[in-house]
Amino acid sequence: MSVLQTEFPFTLPKGYVDKEGNRCRDGVMRLATGADEILPLKDPRVEKNPAYLFVIILSRVVVKLEHVPVINPGVIEGLFSEDLWYLQRMYHEVNGAAARSVATQCPQCGHGYAVEIPLGEFEATP
Repeated sequence: MSVLQTEFPFTLPKGYVDKEGNRCRDGVMRLATGADEILPLKDPRVEKNPAYLFVIILSRVVVKLEHVPVINPGVIEGLFSEDLWYLQRMYHEVNGAAARSVATQCPQCGHGYAVEIPLGEFEATP
């Protein structure tokens, strides 16, 4: 039986700058739950601006950021855009929404290998 990794350390490219001017780069993100994605949809800020959804989600799943005592939407809003993008991409990767690996084999020699297929390149068949 294997142990599921639920927390993932990260280092922000630029770092959050707190009220005292300290640069905070190292943190931890946990796996998202259904509630992390569903409950923010009821938030009035998300209802007014759907782009705010990821701010709320990240404030729920980022559980540590160096000296910052509480991670809330205000902290996520205060990130530099490069750091926000970094966390969004990481969120998708650790929660299984970044790329899928598909097992295949060479039709000539039968050698098996995996091919990475980025999410978004899948198309539904009618």
